[in-house]
Amino acid sequence: MLTTVMNLGDLLTQASRRLPDEPGFITPARTHTWAEINRRVDAVCAALREQGIGKGDKILVHSRNNLPLFESAWIAFKLGAVWVPTNYRVAPPEAAYLAKSSGARVMIYDRGFEHYVDAVREASDALECVIALHAPRTGELDYEALASLSTDAFASVDVDRDDPLWFFYTSGTTGYPKAGTLTHGQMAFVVANHLADLMPGITYRSRSLVVAPLSHGAGIHAIVNTARGAAHVLPASDKMDPEEAWALVQQHRVDNMFTVPTIMKMLTEHESVDRYDHSSLKFVIYAGAPMYRADQKQALKKLGRVLVQYYGLGEVTGNITVLPPFLHEEDDDAPNCRVGTCGYARTGIDIAIFDDDGKRLQPFETGEICVRGPAVMIGYDNNPEANTKAFKHGWFHTGDLGHLDREGFLFITGRSSDMYISGGSNVYPREVEEALLTHPAVHEAAVLGMPDPKWGELGVAVVVCKPGQSASAEELLAQLDGKLARYKWPRHFVYWDALPKSAYGKITKKDVRAQLAKDWETYCASQAAAA
Repeated sequence: MLTTVMNLGDLLTQASRRLPDEPGFITPARTHTWAEINRRVDAVCAALREQGIGKGDKILVHSRNNLPLFESAWIAFKLGAVWVPTNYRVAPPEAAYLAKSSGARVMIYDRGFEHYVDAVREASDALECVIALHAPRTGELDYEALASLSTDAFASVDVDRDDPLWFFYTSGTTGYPKAGTLTHGQMAFVVANHLADLMPGITYRSRSLVVAPLSHGAGIHAIVNTARGAAHVLPASDKMDPEEAWALVQQHRVDNMFTVPTIMKMLTEHESVDRYDHSSLKFVIYAGAPMYRADQKQALKKLGRVLVQYYGLGEVTGNITVLPPFLHEEDDDAPNCRVGTCGYARTGIDIAIFDDDGKRLQPFETGEICVRGPAVMIGYDNNPEANTKAFKHGWFHTGDLGHLDREGFLFITGRSSDMYISGGSNVYPREVEEALLTHPAVHEAAVLGMPDPKWGELGVAVVVCKPGQSASAEELLAQLDGKLARYKWPRHFVYWDALPKSAYGKITKKDVRAQLAKDWETYCASQAAAA
């Protein structure tokens, strides 16, 4: 039986009614009020409805962080459509795959990404409407012109609890992206959960600094802030600039931000952290990758007890564990210190550790981390095989390995897949390996993530060339250019005569890693000495 729920887009409508003249989105150029943002969103909604876009349609958005990217989520939600944001760093073929697999009818794109539109048009027959944020080409619509149209208040489309509103793309071990389907009812729970567990007590006086892409985890964080009418502060630079970030924290009295460990490290190790007032901070949230204990201590030393860690996947909308500020300690021997844990179960979420046979394991026994609760997606879009694998035994299987202690604190010990996290971004080796193998000189390739103090993990490609042939690192990177986003590129290349294999002829990654590890510490030491 279907259950009618509030359209999540009405969180913006509500904020604009309660707080019409309060700031909602602050850029270096100007401040936009909640009333203005809602009016612009309603105008684009009305224009798209005239184009025949409505409930269930997919809206692909390829953009850097800006006001229209933020608005595009609310446009999709109010229309009852599905928001399909990309990581703007992906290559054109990758964006084209997202468009084709989602069946997007609308594409909104940022300046300089015309070739992405061309790639999407070539790959997908579903695309009907293209909206440019700057300088539309022939046949394209102008976003700012649409947002400036005069219109009555747009009535959000009626939705049920399980109606999709966001395709949160996440790759599997094959490297092919899968669309985790987030819904209106699920996201309403996520918003309440974030407010309860991550940022209790934020209000319309709060300010949130945007330092990560709004297309992913930071987008969820932005929806949560909107629910309380807390304004978003956007830096001028597309790249992380610690000086600018700390200046904005001081200027706007920022009290919350969403980061990944790499960003946290950059912010707290930069000398500017000591030159600006950041005493307004209450919740500096980090997620997306493990954080080295030394980096955690450095952040605590500079910022105080304001750190909030959570562990979660896109499929669970980030809602698995939380480690709140009072459990972050500089001293390893402090009573509240929990070295190595990513926290305890979020409100309303159940965590269990299972073995391969579906047996629930006891405290301190290592197995696969599985979860259940209202934050879990309803499934991967149009992918029954992946759903069968992910939802075995009535739980969602994360693919991560770990254990619980007797008090319910979770410790992640590894990953069941080969995926690694570099700078907060997931990298799936198979797609990198497949791209490397397109080079005519490459016979075999194995890509792994190796420990790195700056990026968390660093991509290393072990390459076997064909007899009598060679391929330099520069040539291999050139081969990847245009095929894969730069953050997926290996940072280091190693050349071997052969890769270790099993009796069945399969490359054994554990043996590659073991062999590579022998030389990795020496390599890292030499790099540090050279620096």
